[in-house]
Amino acid sequence: MTEHDRILILDYGSQFTQLIARRVREAHVYCEIHPSNRDLPWIKSWNPTGVILSGGPNSVYDQDAPTADRALIQSGVPILGLCYGMQLVAHLSGGEVIPAARREYGRAMVRVEGGPLFEGFSHGEETPVWMSHGDHVDRAPTGFRVTASSENSPVAGMDHESLPIYCVQFHPEVAHTARGREILNNFLFGICHCKGDWTPGNFIDEEIAKIRELVGPAARVICGLSGGVDSSVAAVLVHRAVGDRLTCIFVDHGLLRLHEREQVTQTFQRHLGIDLRVVDARRLFLDRLAGVTDPEEKRRRIGHTFIDVFEQEAKAVGTDIGFLVQGTLYPDVIESVSPSGGPSVTIKTHHNVGGLPERLPFKLIEPLRELFKDEVRQVGRELGLPEEMVGRHPFPGPGLAIRILGDVNEPALEVLRKADAIYIEEIRAAGLYDDIWQAFAVLLPIRSVGVQGDFRSYDQVVALRAVTSRDGMTADWYPFPPDVMARISNRIANEVKGVNRVVYDVSSKPPATIEWE
Repeated sequence: MTEHDRILILDYGSQFTQLIARRVREAHVYCEIHPSNRDLPWIKSWNPTGVILSGGPNSVYDQDAPTADRALIQSGVPILGLCYGMQLVAHLSGGEVIPAARREYGRAMVRVEGGPLFEGFSHGEETPVWMSHGDHVDRAPTGFRVTASSENSPVAGMDHESLPIYCVQFHPEVAHTARGREILNNFLFGICHCKGDWTPGNFIDEEIAKIRELVGPAARVICGLSGGVDSSVAAVLVHRAVGDRLTCIFVDHGLLRLHEREQVTQTFQRHLGIDLRVVDARRLFLDRLAGVTDPEEKRRRIGHTFIDVFEQEAKAVGTDIGFLVQGTLYPDVIESVSPSGGPSVTIKTHHNVGGLPERLPFKLIEPLRELFKDEVRQVGRELGLPEEMVGRHPFPGPGLAIRILGDVNEPALEVLRKADAIYIEEIRAAGLYDDIWQAFAVLLPIRSVGVQGDFRSYDQVVALRAVTSRDGMTADWYPFPPDVMARISNRIANEVKGVNRVVYDVSSKPPATIEWE
Protein backbone atom coordinates (compact mmCIF):
# COMPACT_ATOMS: atom_id res chain seq x y z
CA MET A 1 0.00 0.00 0.00
CA THR A 2 1.41 3.37 -1.02
CA GLU A 3 1.97 5.87 1.78
CA HIS A 4 0.51 9.18 0.63
CA ASP A 5 1.09 12.62 2.06
CA ARG A 6 -1.71 13.57 4.44
CA ILE A 7 -2.99 17.03 5.28
CA LEU A 8 -5.00 17.36 8.47
CA ILE A 9 -7.63 20.11 8.46
CA LEU A 10 -8.80 21.12 11.94
CA ASP A 11 -12.28 22.59 11.70
CA TYR A 12 -13.01 25.68 13.80
CA GLY A 13 -16.51 26.08 12.36
CA SER A 14 -15.92 28.04 9.16
CA GLN A 15 -18.53 27.87 6.41
CA PHE A 16 -15.55 27.43 4.04
CA THR A 17 -13.84 24.47 5.73
CA GLN A 18 -15.08 21.98 3.13
CA LEU A 19 -13.67 24.25 0.40
CA ILE A 20 -10.21 23.90 1.94
CA ALA A 21 -10.53 20.14 1.58
CA ARG A 22 -11.74 20.46 -1.99
CA ARG A 23 -8.77 22.62 -2.97
CA VAL A 24 -6.29 20.23 -1.34
CA ARG A 25 -7.88 17.20 -3.02
CA GLU A 26 -7.87 19.02 -6.38
CA ALA A 27 -4.09 19.27 -5.98
CA HIS A 28 -4.05 15.42 -5.69
CA VAL A 29 -3.08 15.56 -2.02
CA TYR A 30 -5.05 13.47 0.46
CA CYS A 31 -6.67 15.33 3.36
CA GLU A 32 -9.30 14.88 6.06
CA ILE A 33 -11.37 17.31 8.12
CA HIS A 34 -11.47 16.66 11.87
CA PRO A 35 -12.88 18.55 14.86
CA SER A 36 -10.62 21.23 16.31
CA ASN A 37 -10.42 19.54 19.71
CA ARG A 38 -8.20 16.67 18.54
CA ASP A 39 -5.38 16.48 21.07
CA LEU A 40 -1.67 16.37 20.26
CA PRO A 41 -1.22 12.59 20.79
CA TRP A 42 -4.07 11.95 18.35
CA ILE A 43 -2.61 14.38 15.80
CA LYS A 44 0.83 12.77 16.06
CA SER A 45 -0.67 9.30 15.60
CA TRP A 46 -2.47 10.55 12.48
CA ASN A 47 0.98 11.53 11.18
CA PRO A 48 0.09 14.59 9.10
CA THR A 49 2.44 16.01 6.48
CA GLY A 50 0.93 19.40 7.32
CA VAL A 51 -1.89 20.88 9.40
CA ILE A 52 -4.37 23.55 8.31
CA LEU A 53 -6.29 25.49 10.97
CA SER A 54 -9.57 26.67 9.44
CA GLY A 55 -11.47 29.88 9.97
CA GLY A 56 -14.42 30.10 12.33
CA PRO A 57 -17.09 32.40 13.78
CA ASN A 58 -15.55 32.83 17.25
CA SER A 59 -13.28 35.39 18.84
CA VAL A 60 -10.21 33.97 20.57
CA TYR A 61 -11.43 35.79 23.68
CA ASP A 62 -14.88 34.17 23.74
CA GLN A 63 -15.70 31.97 26.68
CA ASP A 64 -15.23 28.35 25.55
CA ALA A 65 -13.66 29.53 22.27
CA PRO A 66 -12.11 26.57 20.41
CA THR A 67 -8.36 26.45 20.80
CA ALA A 68 -5.33 24.29 20.07
CA ASP A 69 -2.52 22.73 22.07
CA ARG A 70 0.37 25.21 22.27
CA ALA A 71 2.68 22.24 21.77
CA LEU A 72 1.19 21.75 18.28
CA ILE A 73 2.40 25.21 17.31
CA GLN A 74 5.91 24.30 18.48
CA SER A 75 5.89 20.72 17.13
CA GLY A 76 7.71 21.39 13.86
CA VAL A 77 4.84 20.10 11.72
CA PRO A 78 4.08 22.67 8.97
CA ILE A 79 1.02 24.69 9.97
CA LEU A 80 -1.17 26.96 7.89
CA GLY A 81 -3.54 29.19 9.87
CA LEU A 82 -6.47 30.75 7.98
CA CYS A 83 -8.54 33.63 9.39
CA TYR A 84 -9.51 32.43 12.92
CA GLY A 85 -6.68 29.91 12.61
CA MET A 86 -4.24 32.80 12.20
CA GLN A 87 -5.74 34.70 15.13
CA LEU A 88 -5.45 31.58 17.26
CA VAL A 89 -1.78 31.12 16.35
CA ALA A 90 -1.12 34.77 17.20
CA HIS A 91 -3.02 34.52 20.50
CA LEU A 92 -1.22 31.34 21.59
CA SER A 93 2.14 32.86 20.60
CA GLY A 94 1.74 36.10 22.54
CA GLY A 95 0.54 38.37 19.74
CA GLU A 96 -2.27 40.93 20.00
CA VAL A 97 -5.68 40.16 18.56
CA ILE A 98 -8.22 42.99 18.72
CA PRO A 99 -11.73 43.72 17.44
CA ALA A 100 -11.55 45.48 14.08
CA ALA A 101 -13.00 48.99 13.75
CA ARG A 102 -15.43 47.46 11.28
CA ARG A 103 -16.14 43.89 10.32
CA GLU A 104 -14.27 43.06 7.13
CA TYR A 105 -16.40 40.88 4.90
CA GLY A 106 -16.00 40.48 1.16
CA ARG A 107 -13.33 41.48 -1.30
CA ALA A 108 -10.24 43.34 -0.11
CA MET A 109 -6.84 44.20 -1.53
CA VAL A 110 -3.79 42.75 0.23
CA ARG A 111 -0.26 44.06 -0.20
CA VAL A 112 2.30 41.24 -0.36
CA GLU A 113 5.56 41.69 1.59
CA GLY A 114 7.09 38.26 0.80
CA GLY A 115 7.51 34.82 2.41
CA PRO A 116 7.17 31.22 1.17
CA LEU A 117 3.36 31.35 1.01
CA PHE A 118 3.64 34.14 -1.54
CA GLU A 119 6.31 32.52 -3.70
CA GLY A 120 5.78 33.78 -7.24
CA PHE A 121 4.28 37.11 -6.10
CA SER A 122 6.16 40.38 -6.53
CA HIS A 123 7.20 42.33 -3.44
CA GLY A 124 4.67 45.08 -2.89
CA GLU A 125 2.15 43.50 -5.26
CA GLU A 126 -1.51 44.06 -4.43
CA THR A 127 -3.84 41.10 -4.95
CA PRO A 128 -7.61 40.69 -4.38
CA VAL A 129 -8.62 38.32 -1.56
CA TRP A 130 -11.77 37.32 0.33
CA MET A 131 -12.01 38.48 3.94
CA SER A 132 -14.54 37.37 6.57
CA HIS A 133 -13.60 38.43 10.10
CA GLY A 134 -14.45 40.71 13.01
CA ASP A 135 -11.15 40.50 14.93
CA HIS A 136 -7.70 40.90 13.46
CA VAL A 137 -4.07 40.55 14.50
CA ASP A 138 -2.89 44.05 15.43
CA ARG A 139 0.62 43.03 16.43
CA ALA A 140 2.49 39.94 15.26
CA PRO A 141 3.94 37.79 18.05
CA THR A 142 7.65 37.83 18.81
CA GLY A 143 9.46 35.62 16.31
CA PHE A 144 6.96 36.27 13.51
CA ARG A 145 7.36 38.57 10.52
CA VAL A 146 4.55 40.28 8.63
CA THR A 147 4.14 38.97 5.07
CA ALA A 148 0.97 40.79 3.97
CA SER A 149 -1.24 43.69 5.03
CA SER A 150 -4.51 45.32 4.03
CA GLU A 151 -6.23 48.61 4.78
CA ASN A 152 -8.20 47.06 7.63
CA SER A 153 -5.72 44.37 8.71
CA PRO A 154 -2.17 45.53 9.50
CA VAL A 155 -1.17 41.87 9.77
CA ALA A 156 -2.96 40.10 6.91
CA GLY A 157 -0.21 37.48 6.71
CA MET A 158 2.64 36.33 8.93
CA ASP A 159 5.34 33.63 9.06
CA HIS A 160 7.47 32.36 11.92
CA GLU A 161 11.16 33.16 11.52
CA SER A 162 12.37 29.62 12.37
CA LEU A 163 9.35 27.29 12.66
CA PRO A 164 7.20 26.17 9.67
CA ILE A 165 4.19 28.28 10.70
CA TYR A 166 2.40 30.33 8.03
CA CYS A 167 -0.78 32.34 8.43
CA VAL A 168 -3.10 34.59 6.45
CA GLN A 169 -6.13 36.56 7.62
CA PHE A 170 -8.06 35.93 4.39
CA HIS A 171 -9.50 32.80 2.76
CA PRO A 172 -7.33 31.42 -0.08
CA GLU A 173 -9.76 28.52 -0.51
CA VAL A 174 -12.52 30.82 -1.81
CA ALA A 175 -12.68 31.49 -5.54
CA HIS A 176 -12.86 35.27 -4.92
CA THR A 177 -9.23 35.15 -3.73
CA ALA A 178 -7.69 35.54 -7.18
CA ARG A 179 -4.45 33.64 -6.51
CA GLY A 180 -5.67 31.52 -3.63
CA ARG A 181 -4.87 28.24 -5.35
CA GLU A 182 -1.25 29.35 -5.75
CA ILE A 183 -1.03 30.21 -2.06
CA LEU A 184 -2.41 26.81 -1.01
CA ASN A 185 -0.15 25.03 -3.48
CA ASN A 186 2.84 26.92 -2.10
CA PHE A 187 1.96 25.46 1.30
CA LEU A 188 1.33 21.94 -0.03
CA PHE A 189 4.31 21.64 -2.36
CA GLY A 190 6.81 24.35 -1.45
CA ILE A 191 6.51 24.02 2.33
CA CYS A 192 5.12 20.53 3.03
CA HIS A 193 6.84 19.01 -0.05
CA CYS A 194 3.78 16.90 -0.90
CA LYS A 195 4.10 14.69 -3.97
CA GLY A 196 0.57 15.17 -5.27
CA ASP A 197 0.11 11.49 -6.10
CA TRP A 198 -3.37 10.83 -4.71
CA THR A 199 -5.48 10.00 -7.79
CA PRO A 200 -8.65 8.02 -8.52
CA GLY A 201 -6.54 5.25 -10.07
CA ASN A 202 -4.41 4.91 -6.95
CA PHE A 203 -7.51 5.04 -4.80
CA ILE A 204 -9.09 2.11 -6.66
CA ASP A 205 -6.07 -0.17 -6.33
CA GLU A 206 -5.59 0.63 -2.66
CA GLU A 207 -9.26 0.36 -1.77
CA ILE A 208 -9.55 -3.03 -3.49
CA ALA A 209 -6.62 -4.27 -1.43
CA LYS A 210 -8.23 -2.95 1.78
CA ILE A 211 -11.56 -4.62 0.98
CA ARG A 212 -9.91 -7.97 0.23
CA GLU A 213 -8.02 -7.84 3.50
CA LEU A 214 -11.14 -6.86 5.45
CA VAL A 215 -13.49 -9.43 3.91
CA GLY A 216 -11.04 -12.31 3.78
CA PRO A 217 -11.13 -15.27 1.41
CA ALA A 218 -14.54 -16.74 2.18
CA ALA A 219 -17.10 -14.23 3.52
CA ARG A 220 -19.97 -13.04 1.36
CA VAL A 221 -20.93 -9.40 0.88
CA ILE A 222 -24.26 -7.75 0.14
CA CYS A 223 -24.75 -4.26 -1.21
CA GLY A 224 -27.80 -2.08 -0.82
CA LEU A 225 -28.09 -0.84 -4.38
CA SER A 226 -30.18 2.26 -5.03
CA GLY A 227 -29.18 2.80 -8.65
CA GLY A 228 -27.63 6.17 -7.86
CA VAL A 229 -24.02 7.11 -8.54
CA ASP A 230 -22.73 6.41 -5.02
CA SER A 231 -24.11 2.92 -4.45
CA SER A 232 -23.35 1.92 -8.06
CA VAL A 233 -19.69 2.94 -7.85
CA ALA A 234 -19.38 1.30 -4.42
CA ALA A 235 -20.88 -1.92 -5.77
CA VAL A 236 -18.58 -2.11 -8.80
CA LEU A 237 -15.54 -1.33 -6.64
CA VAL A 238 -16.38 -4.11 -4.17
CA HIS A 239 -17.16 -6.46 -7.05
CA ARG A 240 -13.61 -5.88 -8.32
CA ALA A 241 -12.36 -6.95 -4.90
CA VAL A 242 -14.49 -10.02 -4.12
CA GLY A 243 -16.04 -11.04 -7.46
CA ASP A 244 -19.09 -13.28 -7.32
CA ARG A 245 -19.08 -13.23 -3.51
CA LEU A 246 -20.94 -9.91 -3.85
CA THR A 247 -24.71 -9.91 -4.14
CA CYS A 248 -26.47 -6.62 -4.75
CA ILE A 249 -29.93 -6.21 -3.31
CA PHE A 250 -32.11 -3.62 -4.98
CA VAL A 251 -35.06 -2.77 -2.80
CA ASP A 252 -38.03 -1.32 -4.58
CA HIS A 253 -39.38 0.65 -1.64
CA GLY A 254 -42.05 2.35 -3.71
CA LEU A 255 -40.22 5.68 -3.40
CA LEU A 256 -38.37 5.54 -6.73
CA ARG A 257 -38.49 7.80 -9.75
CA LEU A 258 -40.38 6.82 -12.89
CA HIS A 259 -39.03 3.58 -14.51
CA GLU A 260 -36.05 3.49 -12.11
CA ARG A 261 -36.43 -0.15 -11.16
CA GLU A 262 -36.30 -1.24 -14.81
CA GLN A 263 -33.26 0.93 -15.57
CA VAL A 264 -31.24 -0.37 -12.62
CA THR A 265 -32.08 -3.99 -13.34
CA GLN A 266 -31.04 -3.67 -16.97
CA THR A 267 -27.72 -1.95 -16.20
CA PHE A 268 -26.51 -4.29 -13.48
CA GLN A 269 -27.76 -7.64 -14.72
CA ARG A 270 -27.15 -7.23 -18.44
CA HIS A 271 -24.16 -4.90 -18.64
CA LEU A 272 -22.13 -5.40 -15.47
CA GLY A 273 -22.77 -9.08 -14.79
CA ILE A 274 -23.29 -8.55 -11.05
CA ASP A 275 -25.60 -10.83 -9.07
CA LEU A 276 -28.66 -8.65 -8.46
CA ARG A 277 -31.69 -9.58 -6.36
CA VAL A 278 -34.73 -7.31 -6.71
CA VAL A 279 -37.03 -7.14 -3.70
CA ASP A 280 -40.53 -5.70 -4.01
CA ALA A 281 -41.09 -4.10 -0.60
CA ARG A 282 -43.35 -1.25 -1.70
CA ARG A 283 -46.25 -2.19 0.54
CA LEU A 284 -44.04 -2.65 3.62
CA PHE A 285 -42.37 0.77 3.31
CA LEU A 286 -45.59 2.65 2.61
CA ASP A 287 -47.30 0.96 5.56
CA ARG A 288 -44.47 2.00 7.90
CA LEU A 289 -44.53 5.57 6.55
CA ALA A 290 -48.29 5.96 6.84
CA GLY A 291 -49.15 9.12 8.74
CA VAL A 292 -45.49 10.13 9.26
CA THR A 293 -44.76 13.74 8.32
CA ASP A 294 -41.60 14.53 10.31
CA PRO A 295 -38.59 14.24 7.92
CA GLU A 296 -36.23 12.81 10.55
CA GLU A 297 -38.76 10.15 11.46
CA LYS A 298 -39.21 9.32 7.76
CA ARG A 299 -35.46 8.80 7.42
CA ARG A 300 -35.29 6.71 10.57
CA ARG A 301 -38.13 4.41 9.54
CA ILE A 302 -36.77 3.98 6.03
CA GLY A 303 -33.29 3.16 7.36
CA HIS A 304 -34.62 0.60 9.82
CA THR A 305 -36.92 -0.96 7.24
CA PHE A 306 -34.01 -1.34 4.85
CA ILE A 307 -32.14 -3.37 7.44
CA ASP A 308 -35.20 -5.54 8.10
CA VAL A 309 -35.46 -6.27 4.39
CA PHE A 310 -31.72 -6.94 4.11
CA GLU A 311 -31.80 -9.41 6.98
CA GLN A 312 -34.55 -11.40 5.30
CA GLU A 313 -32.96 -11.32 1.85
CA ALA A 314 -29.49 -12.13 3.22
CA LYS A 315 -30.84 -15.39 4.64
CA ALA A 316 -31.94 -16.32 1.15
CA VAL A 317 -28.51 -15.45 -0.26
CA GLY A 318 -26.65 -17.57 2.29
CA THR A 319 -25.59 -17.92 5.91
CA ASP A 320 -22.07 -16.62 5.32
CA ILE A 321 -23.03 -12.96 4.72
CA GLY A 322 -20.72 -10.86 6.86
CA PHE A 323 -20.62 -7.43 5.27
CA LEU A 324 -22.93 -4.71 4.01
CA VAL A 325 -21.74 -2.17 1.42
CA GLN A 326 -22.96 1.42 1.62
CA GLY A 327 -22.27 4.42 -0.61
CA THR A 328 -21.55 6.87 2.21
CA LEU A 329 -19.65 9.94 0.99
CA TYR A 330 -17.40 12.41 2.80
CA PRO A 331 -19.95 15.28 2.81
CA ASP A 332 -22.39 12.91 4.58
CA VAL A 333 -19.78 12.34 7.28
CA ILE A 334 -18.81 16.03 7.59
CA GLU A 335 -22.42 17.21 7.96
CA SER A 336 -23.02 14.60 10.67
CA VAL A 337 -20.08 15.70 12.90
CA SER A 338 -19.83 19.00 14.75
CA PRO A 339 -16.66 21.12 14.54
CA SER A 340 -16.20 20.87 18.31
CA GLY A 341 -16.33 17.09 18.25
CA GLY A 342 -19.20 17.06 20.72
CA PRO A 343 -22.87 16.34 20.08
CA SER A 344 -23.52 17.50 16.55
CA VAL A 345 -26.01 20.18 15.66
CA THR A 346 -27.58 17.94 13.05
CA ILE A 347 -28.60 19.62 9.81
CA LYS A 348 -30.29 16.41 8.76
CA THR A 349 -29.68 12.76 9.41
CA HIS A 350 -27.94 11.26 6.41
CA HIS A 351 -29.43 7.90 5.49
CA ASN A 352 -25.99 6.32 5.20
CA VAL A 353 -24.64 7.83 8.42
CA GLY A 354 -27.33 8.19 11.04
CA GLY A 355 -30.30 6.30 9.65
CA LEU A 356 -29.21 2.78 10.61
CA PRO A 357 -30.15 1.00 13.85
CA GLU A 358 -27.51 0.19 16.42
CA ARG A 359 -28.31 -3.50 16.06
CA LEU A 360 -26.63 -4.23 12.74
CA PRO A 361 -26.07 -7.89 11.79
CA PHE A 362 -23.37 -7.01 9.24
CA LYS A 363 -20.06 -5.20 9.33
CA LEU A 364 -20.12 -2.08 7.18
CA ILE A 365 -17.95 -1.52 4.11
CA GLU A 366 -17.99 2.13 3.06
CA PRO A 367 -15.37 2.35 0.32
CA LEU A 368 -16.32 5.91 -0.72
CA ARG A 369 -16.48 7.37 2.79
CA GLU A 370 -13.42 9.59 2.19
CA LEU A 371 -14.50 10.93 -1.23
CA PHE A 372 -16.44 13.94 -2.46
CA LYS A 373 -19.08 13.46 -5.15
CA ASP A 374 -16.94 14.61 -8.08
CA GLU A 375 -14.19 12.23 -6.94
CA VAL A 376 -16.73 9.40 -6.90
CA ARG A 377 -17.64 10.21 -10.50
CA GLN A 378 -13.94 10.11 -11.45
CA VAL A 379 -13.58 6.72 -9.75
CA GLY A 380 -16.67 5.46 -11.60
CA ARG A 381 -15.18 6.48 -14.93
CA GLU A 382 -11.89 4.77 -14.04
CA LEU A 383 -13.91 1.62 -13.27
CA GLY A 384 -15.54 1.78 -16.70
CA LEU A 385 -19.11 2.57 -15.64
CA PRO A 386 -21.31 4.03 -18.42
CA GLU A 387 -21.53 7.83 -18.46
CA GLU A 388 -25.32 7.80 -18.13
CA MET A 389 -24.82 6.18 -14.73
CA VAL A 390 -21.76 8.13 -13.58
CA GLY A 391 -23.22 11.48 -14.64
CA ARG A 392 -26.62 11.03 -12.99
CA HIS A 393 -27.78 13.65 -10.57
CA PRO A 394 -27.66 12.63 -6.89
CA PHE A 395 -30.72 10.86 -5.52
CA PRO A 396 -31.26 10.50 -1.76
CA GLY A 397 -31.48 7.11 -0.09
CA PRO A 398 -34.99 7.82 1.28
CA GLY A 399 -36.08 8.57 -2.28
CA LEU A 400 -39.23 10.54 -2.98
CA ALA A 401 -40.33 10.25 0.65
CA ILE A 402 -38.35 13.38 1.51
CA ARG A 403 -39.60 15.19 -1.59
CA ILE A 404 -43.21 14.86 -0.48
CA LEU A 405 -43.69 17.35 2.31
CA GLY A 406 -46.21 15.65 4.51
CA ASP A 407 -47.83 12.23 4.37
CA VAL A 408 -46.32 9.77 1.88
CA ASN A 409 -48.91 7.78 -0.04
CA GLU A 410 -49.34 6.28 -3.50
CA PRO A 411 -51.46 9.09 -5.02
CA ALA A 412 -48.88 11.69 -3.92
CA LEU A 413 -46.03 9.54 -5.27
CA GLU A 414 -47.78 9.18 -8.62
CA VAL A 415 -48.15 12.95 -8.95
CA LEU A 416 -44.54 13.59 -8.00
CA ARG A 417 -43.12 10.89 -10.30
CA LYS A 418 -44.89 12.36 -13.33
CA ALA A 419 -43.91 15.95 -12.51
CA ASP A 420 -40.30 14.99 -11.86
CA ALA A 421 -40.06 12.96 -15.08
CA ILE A 422 -41.35 15.91 -17.16
CA TYR A 423 -38.90 18.25 -15.42
CA ILE A 424 -35.85 16.07 -16.12
CA GLU A 425 -37.02 15.29 -19.67
CA GLU A 426 -37.21 19.02 -20.51
CA ILE A 427 -33.85 19.74 -18.87
CA ARG A 428 -32.25 17.06 -21.05
CA ALA A 429 -34.04 18.30 -24.15
CA ALA A 430 -32.65 21.79 -23.52
CA GLY A 431 -29.12 20.38 -23.19
CA LEU A 432 -28.80 21.63 -19.60
CA TYR A 433 -28.62 18.37 -17.64
CA ASP A 434 -24.83 18.27 -17.31
CA ASP A 435 -24.71 21.96 -16.29
CA ILE A 436 -26.83 21.23 -13.22
CA TRP A 437 -25.62 19.42 -10.10
CA GLN A 438 -29.06 18.26 -9.04
CA ALA A 439 -32.62 18.91 -10.22
CA PHE A 440 -35.85 17.52 -8.83
CA ALA A 441 -39.48 18.26 -8.09
CA VAL A 442 -41.05 18.58 -4.64
CA LEU A 443 -44.73 18.11 -3.80
CA LEU A 444 -45.86 20.74 -1.32
CA PRO A 445 -48.48 20.12 1.39
CA ILE A 446 -50.68 22.97 0.18
CA ARG A 447 -53.36 23.58 -2.40
CA SER A 448 -54.04 26.70 -4.42
CA VAL A 449 -56.85 28.13 -6.50
CA GLY A 450 -56.47 27.96 -10.26
CA VAL A 451 -58.39 28.12 -13.51
CA GLN A 452 -58.09 25.15 -15.83
CA GLY A 453 -60.29 25.29 -18.89
CA ASP A 454 -63.48 27.11 -17.87
CA PHE A 455 -63.46 25.72 -14.36
CA ARG A 456 -62.09 26.73 -11.00
CA SER A 457 -59.56 24.27 -9.59
CA TYR A 458 -58.19 23.81 -6.10
CA ASP A 459 -55.18 21.59 -6.62
CA GLN A 460 -51.65 20.82 -5.50
CA VAL A 461 -48.46 22.84 -5.87
CA VAL A 462 -45.18 21.48 -7.24
CA ALA A 463 -41.89 23.21 -6.42
CA LEU A 464 -38.91 22.78 -8.72
CA ARG A 465 -35.34 22.78 -7.45
CA ALA A 466 -32.13 22.95 -9.51
CA VAL A 467 -28.68 23.81 -8.17
CA THR A 468 -25.08 24.08 -9.26
CA SER A 469 -22.40 22.77 -6.91
CA ARG A 470 -19.00 21.08 -6.72
CA ASP A 471 -19.64 18.63 -3.90
CA GLY A 472 -23.06 19.32 -2.39
CA MET A 473 -21.61 21.17 0.60
CA THR A 474 -22.56 24.56 -0.85
CA ALA A 475 -24.87 25.24 -3.78
CA ASP A 476 -26.42 28.03 -5.86
CA TRP A 477 -29.79 27.90 -7.61
CA TYR A 478 -29.63 27.44 -11.36
CA PRO A 479 -30.81 30.36 -13.56
CA PHE A 480 -32.97 28.66 -16.19
CA PRO A 481 -33.67 30.47 -19.47
CA PRO A 482 -37.26 31.79 -19.15
CA ASP A 483 -38.49 29.85 -22.19
CA VAL A 484 -37.29 26.54 -20.69
CA MET A 485 -38.92 27.30 -17.34
CA ALA A 486 -42.17 28.31 -19.07
CA ARG A 487 -42.23 25.06 -21.06
CA ILE A 488 -41.61 22.95 -17.91
CA SER A 489 -44.32 24.75 -15.94
CA ASN A 490 -46.82 24.51 -18.77
CA ARG A 491 -46.29 20.79 -19.28
CA ILE A 492 -46.55 19.91 -15.59
CA ALA A 493 -49.72 21.96 -15.08
CA ASN A 494 -51.34 20.45 -18.18
CA GLU A 495 -50.11 16.86 -18.05
CA VAL A 496 -50.06 16.03 -14.33
CA LYS A 497 -53.57 15.64 -13.03
CA GLY A 498 -54.07 17.33 -9.68
CA VAL A 499 -51.42 20.09 -10.12
CA ASN A 500 -52.36 23.66 -11.05
CA ARG A 501 -49.36 25.66 -9.87
CA VAL A 502 -45.57 25.34 -10.32
CA VAL A 503 -43.03 27.40 -8.34
CA TYR A 504 -39.23 27.59 -8.55
CA ASP A 505 -36.91 27.53 -5.51
CA VAL A 506 -34.26 30.27 -5.67
CA SER A 507 -32.58 29.48 -2.33
CA SER A 508 -28.84 28.82 -2.09
CA LYS A 509 -27.08 26.48 0.35
CA PRO A 510 -26.56 27.95 2.89
CA PRO A 511 -28.97 29.12 4.23
CA ALA A 512 -31.17 26.38 2.75
CA THR A 513 -30.22 22.76 2.18
CA ILE A 514 -30.47 21.25 -1.29
CA GLU A 515 -33.25 18.84 -0.39
CA TRP A 516 -36.33 20.29 1.27
CA GLU A 517 -36.39 17.64 4.01
